[in-house]
Amino acid sequence: MESVTKRYPDGTVAVDRLSLEIPDRSITVLVGPSGCGKTTTLRMINRMVEPSEGTILLDGEDIQRQPVTTLRRSMGYVIQNAGLFQHRTIVDNIATVPRMLGWGKQKARARAAELMERVGLDAALAKRYPYQLSGGQQQRVGVARALAADPPVLLMDEPFSAVDPVVRKGLQDELLRIQDELGKTIVFVTHDIDEAIKLGTMVAVMRTGGHLAQYAPPAELLSSPADTFVEDFLGGDRGIRRLSFFPSGRLELTTGPVIPLDATAEQIAAPTPLPPGDRRGRQTARLERAARPDGRGHQAGPAPVPRATVRPGTDSLRVALDCAVLSPTGWAVAVDTDGRVTGVVSQQTIGEAIRSAHAAGRDDERDDEKVAG
Repeated sequence: MESVTKRYPDGTVAVDRLSLEIPDRSITVLVGPSGCGKTTTLRMINRMVEPSEGTILLDGEDIQRQPVTTLRRSMGYVIQNAGLFQHRTIVDNIATVPRMLGWGKQKARARAAELMERVGLDAALAKRYPYQLSGGQQQRVGVARALAADPPVLLMDEPFSAVDPVVRKGLQDELLRIQDELGKTIVFVTHDIDEAIKLGTMVAVMRTGGHLAQYAPPAELLSSPADTFVEDFLGGDRGIRRLSFFPSGRLELTTGPVIPLDATAEQIAAPTPLPPGDRRGRQTARLERAARPDGRGHQAGPAPVPRATVRPGTDSLRVALDCAVLSPTGWAVAVDTDGRVTGVVSQQTIGEAIRSAHAAGRDDERDDEKVAG
């Protein structure tokens, strides 16, 4: 996008001289407050909104030189609430674009069935109608429909904002998995900075009036906001968010004691360390803080730790810190990819790792400044 502006007849400027280069095979997220031009920018890419000035190039070719119908059919498009055809079955909703492109019904439906599996939809839903599906399932159908003709570019306009947080997280994880498999060029609009940081390879923060405030990878955005607007938009907990980019793999683990959730009061009073590899371990306690029987056979002391655990080879320091904070004993339980206990780690150890990670990050920033200089 080269100096792209959208000015309406009444003089309103929705996007003002926006220049942006979106990398191939990545997720670029447009984020910002209401009225900053995010959706207008997205819609100019497939010419649902025509720019007033500037040029938009797709692989070096001006999109104005392509027939608008051809352009739109070459891009997947996912909107909030999925936008499904209510009179069509799920399989026929997904097959819409292939059928418009001249595919035979059998071939288009076979492609739809393949995509249902890819986005995590049960094949038994194929003959149902949109109103018979949950909100999360409908959004998966919307993603499958957008992918049906295998477009290189996928445009997504707040696709997950209408579902509850649990479903939303699942859809985000599913999108990352699909992107890892297919490598599409995705432009994603959201107003949720956490979603932008989780999904984005690059994040464009826009301010009211359609101005670009900052364009950077998520880690750089959190460590070096361009100005006070970006800093305020990221929120007061951007330091915690930044921990998502520091791995927990180097945390020093200890092996006990770990007490199973079904332990009796007597077992808790004289705990035996649960060996690494035991799947039952979910609660940690140091010997001097172990619960004691209350005299009536009931378990006294802290409540069981929630199901939160950390996988040091996979999860970030943010996850490790969250697990330790949720634990009434201040210790996080580490597990392997199969859920087997590998050890425990204290808040103090996590804190030391966080300080080391931040220090290393500052050193990297200084090295980058030297190279730039």
